[in-house]
Amino acid sequence: MGWSGLMKSPKRGDTVQWDTSQGTTTGKVERKLTTPAKIKGHAVAASKDNPEYLVLSDKTGAHAAHKAEALTKTRGK
Repeated sequence: MGWSGLMKSPKRGDTVQWDTSQGTTTGKVERKLTTPAKIKGHAVAASKDNPEYLVLSDKTGAHAAHKAEALTKTRGK
């Protein structure tokens, strides 16, 4: 279950998990994206009304952008 309803939005430094085609992975939120961006050549249609969150994967060291609903806060290491 991700962020929704009364839950607070992800913030910088939060340890989060999300689903990938290879299974669940974890990482840290680096920043909130509120303007369109490109991550690894992928267009991210972020806006102030529809933000996405830049996360750094613990497993691969790669960056990805996810909506808050796709992220679940976990306990830090």
